[in-house]
Amino acid sequence: MPIADVVFRHTEEAAMLRNTRSFVVRAPHVALRHLARQDERLAAHLDGMAEAGDFAARAAGAALERAGVGEAFAATVHAIGNRDAAALERLLSLAEALPDAARGVISAFGWVDASSLRGITSRLLESPTPFRREVGLASCAMHRVDGSTAAADALGDADPGLRSRALCVIAQQGRTGLLARCTGAMADADPACAWHAARAAVLLGDRHGAVAALHDAASAHGDLRARSLDLVLKLCEPGETHEHLKALSQEPDAMRMLVRGVGTAGDPHYVPWLLQQMEVPALARLAGESLSLITGIDLSDAGLERKPPEDAEPGPSEDPGDEDVSTDEDDGLPWPDPQRVSAWWSANADRWQPGARYFMGSPPAVERCIEVLRAGFQRQRGAAAEHLCLLRPGTWLFPTRAPAWRQQRWLDGAH
Repeated sequence: MPIADVVFRHTEEAAMLRNTRSFVVRAPHVALRHLARQDERLAAHLDGMAEAGDFAARAAGAALERAGVGEAFAATVHAIGNRDAAALERLLSLAEALPDAARGVISAFGWVDASSLRGITSRLLESPTPFRREVGLASCAMHRVDGSTAAADALGDADPGLRSRALCVIAQQGRTGLLARCTGAMADADPACAWHAARAAVLLGDRHGAVAALHDAASAHGDLRARSLDLVLKLCEPGETHEHLKALSQEPDAMRMLVRGVGTAGDPHYVPWLLQQMEVPALARLAGESLSLITGIDLSDAGLERKPPEDAEPGPSEDPGDEDVSTDEDDGLPWPDPQRVSAWWSANADRWQPGARYFMGSPPAVERCIEVLRAGFQRQRGAAAEHLCLLRPGTWLFPTRAPAWRQQRWLDGAH
């Protein structure tokens, strides 16, 4: 007979670890091996729930009073594993109404084994409800199951969320046969759909209208500006790169975007400027990350880091009265030692040619991108996945946020 306290602890820990995972998969200091340890802990608690059967289902249901991402994730994994159709139906209905629950439910479909989704995904894809079709499409993409026919059908749906998801799936699965549909969708009346269409078209090989659309988005002030600039800078010729970075330099509030953009552009010409930014506490760690993105140097391994300055501001405080609960996106990055990094650059600068594009120490190439996917940190791995698609349109966009064991299996089969 399951012990109530133990089962509830498994449920709470699974929800907490899933919430933590949201940050881990975006962290600049986390490699696949670190993600694997995190996922093993999460899997252990989910296994504990599975062994408790219906008792765990009740515990998961009670946890859903909070209906957060982690709670919805744990409950959905358990419902799928138990083939509990009634519980899954309740969770899908809840997810339609609550965005956090939707995130948890969709991620659960990506966590479980594909074999446990037989019959479930197909029913979702046939549903008249846009959200359920969206979950079905996401499930196909996360398990590398061809969802192109359903995605193509969804492009004509009235629901913009479903259309956006379809465009993401087409891009993720490298469906170059649907490129024309993506370029046509760039005229979508919904701005988010139009942007996803341009991104999909670029990843599928369009180097004309879609690139121009992303250029416009990279110059505009909006939520998608940073992502647009990141893609554009991976494609730009040196002259265009300089113009984008020069324009950013005129915006005092865009310094972080500028430092990040220099790393994405990959031109060693800007390294001396990055060295200057390492003297600015608010930019130092990000400048170090950009240097690594260009040269491939690991500041910690090379002994080029220093202790944090005494006046460095930490991430969110533990004061419950502090309204700033945002995470420090530089957390985990080494603090570069400006003098030692400058000396290293003086001794090694001739290894890289100014005016050329580099990614992690060498010109972007398929082999190098696969190496970074195997051994790089999460933000570096995400960049490698995009570079692969840009180098070889039609390539699946590697899912750097998938369960670690599944990523490893796919990498073991990569050539």
